[in-house]
Amino acid sequence: MTPFIFNSISALHTALGVSKPLHPLISLLDYGDVKADVLELSKGMVLNFYKISFKKNFKGKIKYGQGHYDFDEGNLSFHAPGQLVKVLEEEADYSGITLLFHPDFIRGYALASKIKEFGFFSYGLTEALYLSDKERAIMIGIFNTIENELQASIDNFSQDIMISQLEQLLNYSNRFYNRQFITRKLVNTDLLVKMEMYLETYFNTNKTLESGIPSVNDLAEHLKVSSRYLSDMLRAHTGKSTQFHIQQKLIDHAKYLLTATDLSVAEIAYQLGFERPQSFNKLFKQKTDQSPLQFKNSLN
Repeated sequence: MTPFIFNSISALHTALGVSKPLHPLISLLDYGDVKADVLELSKGMVLNFYKISFKKNFKGKIKYGQGHYDFDEGNLSFHAPGQLVKVLEEEADYSGITLLFHPDFIRGYALASKIKEFGFFSYGLTEALYLSDKERAIMIGIFNTIENELQASIDNFSQDIMISQLEQLLNYSNRFYNRQFITRKLVNTDLLVKMEMYLETYFNTNKTLESGIPSVNDLAEHLKVSSRYLSDMLRAHTGKSTQFHIQQKLIDHAKYLLTATDLSVAEIAYQLGFERPQSFNKLFKQKTDQSPLQFKNSLN
């Protein structure tokens, strides 16, 4: 099915059967006000503006074993312009509000470039931010401030105030996501174990000969998480990037091959998925302060 494409906030308002936005570039939508049948829309939309949704009765809360590891006072989900937005039918029964803002609204402000640093705009639906009651109150307070500005007469300060509130909302979201990585420690530890097992198997079975060195996207796809969520989770728990973990596992296997086999450095490089031995040599030296040959000779 071809997704519905919305280039303006006003066009989305019309499709949802709600009144025109108070500002052409920023809007707050209450799900309770939606009059249109959105079943077809929910199967696929591309919004060419930002969308931050607060959902009160979201049904997709993550479980681990028999326990819940997140709060149930609602969650926030984030979409950047150009992303496909889909809602499964069984998840369509919720109430809440959505903040929409066009990239043009923040153009010329520092937030226009800073917003690319907020990785949660690339997270998947199951990686939403679950809020405690206290966190929920903070976020609702920010939404209310933006709503008050939209309802008031527009003046020279309106846009500055609303953008400062947007920045505050995103900074709080960063803080609360970091908290969520901690409260999901058991879940994320399980993810780390699965990652380690996958990389161990990948290198030990010489899959690199067939498919090359695994990418961050390959690893995230296997673990069924978004690549940005995986990277942020690993940084929160280990202080290292996903790429670092992949390369470290590669170097560990390279050391094994240099120690336990009679393969030449060039043969090992090829077996590990490198097209040129020089690239392998460079990475190995970068990670160990020795060339592969120096490491092999040091064993004798």
